[in-house]
Amino acid sequence: MKANPKKVGLVLGTMLGGVHVLWSLLVFLGWAQPLVNFSLWAHMVQAASVIGPFDITAAVTVVIVACLVGYAIGYAAGTVWNKVHE
Repeated sequence: MKANPKKVGLVLGTMLGGVHVLWSLLVFLGWAQPLVNFSLWAHMVQAASVIGPFDITAAVTVVIVACLVGYAIGYAAGTVWNKVHE
């Protein structure tokens, strides 16, 4: 079975970008810090971690970079899949 590297890239890019859109929304709503605090507590970790204020430029940048990195990794994975399964 062949994979379409472009489609794999789009799926992974969309998923990775979507996770970062969700994270940006959590920061915007002020829910990110309690979530991080809970996660650290649940994993029995003590570390100083402070979520900064929402910055639209940073949010857009991280979403775009995540989409591009996700696409590149997905495209590479689809290409490798096809090479391995020739």
